[in-house]
Amino acid sequence: MENAQNTHNTQNAPGKLYGVGLGPGDPSLMTVRAVEVIAAADVVAYHSARHGRSIARAIAAKHIRADHVEEPLVYPVTTETTDHPGGYRGALDDFYEEAAARLAAHLDAGRTVAVLAEGDPLFYGSYQHMHKRLAHRYETEVIPGVTSVSAAAARLGEPLVEAEEVLTILPGTLPEEELTARLASTDSAVVMKLGRTFGKVRGALERSGRLDEARYVERATMEGERTGRLADVDPESVPYFSVAVLPSRVAPLTGGPAKEPVPAAPGEVVVVGTGPAGPLWLTPETRGALAAADDLVGYTTYVDRVPHRPGQRRHGSDNRVESERAEFALELARRGRRVAVVSGGDPGVFAMATAVLEAASQDTYEDIPVRVLPGVTAANAAAARAGAPLGHDYATISLSDRLKPWEVIAERLAAAAAADLVLALYNPGSRSRTWQVGKARELLLEHRAPDTPVVLGRDIGGPEESVRVVRLGELDPAEVDMRTLLIVGSSQTRVVRRRGGAEQVVWTPRRYPEGG
Repeated sequence: MENAQNTHNTQNAPGKLYGVGLGPGDPSLMTVRAVEVIAAADVVAYHSARHGRSIARAIAAKHIRADHVEEPLVYPVTTETTDHPGGYRGALDDFYEEAAARLAAHLDAGRTVAVLAEGDPLFYGSYQHMHKRLAHRYETEVIPGVTSVSAAAARLGEPLVEAEEVLTILPGTLPEEELTARLASTDSAVVMKLGRTFGKVRGALERSGRLDEARYVERATMEGERTGRLADVDPESVPYFSVAVLPSRVAPLTGGPAKEPVPAAPGEVVVVGTGPAGPLWLTPETRGALAAADDLVGYTTYVDRVPHRPGQRRHGSDNRVESERAEFALELARRGRRVAVVSGGDPGVFAMATAVLEAASQDTYEDIPVRVLPGVTAANAAAARAGAPLGHDYATISLSDRLKPWEVIAERLAAAAAADLVLALYNPGSRSRTWQVGKARELLLEHRAPDTPVVLGRDIGGPEESVRVVRLGELDPAEVDMRTLLIVGSSQTRVVRRRGGAEQVVWTPRRYPEGG
């Protein structure tokens, strides 16, 4: 064992600083190393409120000897107000500086100092404020401890995360909107620092659709421990030393495969937009809906973008069976399933939301809840990559004549071009449609100058992403496929080069000329 004692006998040699994790509260959960370091230290320091009681000292009490030098680090404030000129934060900063100076005096005298910390010293721990002020000046060792997160899961007896699940740890002091977004988008979660924040944490869990899953743990492994469903907890009874837990969704406690939901009532259909590419384009709300779904329904290419989750069923299909896909999703929901219909981009822009809502309007499905969650649409993604070509009024038109006659498309192109609108052109071409881009260019040149900038955004967000800017008169239909989106500028759209010509930026001014 490293001998931490009697370092003060070495002339002029500074002492060593230890941050000692004590675990969640039960003294028997202290590590062997923590006990060794406390026993060998000259000085034992611990934080406490002004009433003088210290949870950290109480945990380690039987290891503190009469000949230990004790340094209580008493907070000047906890949750109350203060007349300090720097406010609450200023009062604490001054306290940390003064406490660090007291410990430094012991270290300079050659004494070994053990700073006690509940849980783990570097996990929301008070010790870290000493560490940041002293570790660069003195030899330091941090002794990890069992965190309240691990203790809470153990006391609940429920797995926190499994397989590819993601655990998110949040302080309850975050704004409710932020808590809601993060809880909606993660698999498992632990929310710390409840107490006065419990009301908004409960609200965030409810708004994110996670309240029924949430568990409550108070004073894990300590006297007065309490566990149960968070929805049943009286907000007035919640202390600071409590956490909210969203356990793993993978499997029930039996350890067997996930059980089929009891179809006591209809499920729901959520139409989600995944953006133009992978996970980076998902919103927190969409992530949450995809994670919570029992079934995923959609075009196989889009369904494949969603991470696999044990127990979740995936129903991929061809891109040309939108009505059948919508009715299939509604049928699943009628049997009590939670269904996510996966759509690329934004589901309301040339995508699946219309098909689902049209099917849901039938009497057969009128009782099935349907929600539509927005996503980043291809026009906005391509525009952002190019600069800001959609900075003023613009029109969005699909060049596909599979669901509407070309004559209608031609009329709309002409009208939008005559109105000097920037145009975002979806579905410009495919293997079976090769002439539409050329016809569109001819129509647009009747109203636009040949040097009008055109952005070709292909596979935006994907591995083959490319963004090019060409002139309308030089637009080559052979360079455009189904994965390309075209943005045709107005008479006001500008192309500039920045950073010595290395960067080309397209933008449309928000101010339109008088009489234009």
